[in-house]
Amino acid sequence: HGLFIASHCALLNGTPMIFHSKFVAADVFAALPNCTVLMGVPTFYTRLLQQPGLNPEYVSNVRLFICGSAPLTEQTFAAWERATGQRILERYGMSETIINTSNPLDGHRQPGTVGFALPNQEIRIADEHGREVPSGQVGCIEVRGPNVFAGYWNLPDKTAEEIRADGFFITGDLGIQDAEGRVSIVGRAKDLVITGGYNVYPKEVEQLLDEIPDVTESAVIGVPHDDFGEAVVAVLVAPDTVTRETVDSVLAEQLARFKQPKAVVCVAELPRNTMGKVQKNVLRQRYQNMFSQN
Repeated sequence: HGLFIASHCALLNGTPMIFHSKFVAADVFAALPNCTVLMGVPTFYTRLLQQPGLNPEYVSNVRLFICGSAPLTEQTFAAWERATGQRILERYGMSETIINTSNPLDGHRQPGTVGFALPNQEIRIADEHGREVPSGQVGCIEVRGPNVFAGYWNLPDKTAEEIRADGFFITGDLGIQDAEGRVSIVGRAKDLVITGGYNVYPKEVEQLLDEIPDVTESAVIGVPHDDFGEAVVAVLVAPDTVTRETVDSVLAEQLARFKQPKAVVCVAELPRNTMGKVQKNVLRQRYQNMFSQN
């Protein structure tokens, strides 16, 4: 997102770029009055929201805030609009496809969605055989177009596994598409939790957890469980006063019992990679023995 979209746009237009070697919230905040566009991952926005002095006047020179690379929560979207008077433009892409969808530059930007397929690109929500599922049903996001890469270097078997015969690339992301064509991402296929034979999509649970007072952000994972195969675990950036009982009282009326966490862990921060994405594989490994009988 930063290399192909932000840098190329600046180079194509001869636009000056304020380049930082890494993200430091105070430094980026100080630079905002001299910016017209900010492209970032969700972590940028959650940390900038903590900076005193963030208000519409302070960012009046910025005409566009863009978010990509990881899902932006509806809570962060709403908090940013309250603080700045501007709605973040969220989009969706990946290294193998550059960029696939975007909320409109001019028009309604729907929180919780990554918008519509870009021109000359096709998107389908498909089952494991590549067959399109009905609107509103969860499936794997597959994309086709001139933006899609030709294949993995010197890995023909991996290429054949992930690019179908009809040219659609299997992204590995799970999503739904509404009747108007907007795409919403519900998680990665590898992050799907199967507990007692039922599918739990982490984002559905995380959206509700993020609304709990004192919860800054959340990550829902599945860990081994003797009875259920996998158990739903909520890892929260929150004080220890947020307990499983707190979570149960909030979710009891909103989620089926099998979707509710069987354990709650409070941490100071979630592990992230260099792109700001939460590393759920690290969390699964960290808590893999939580329900062990040994």
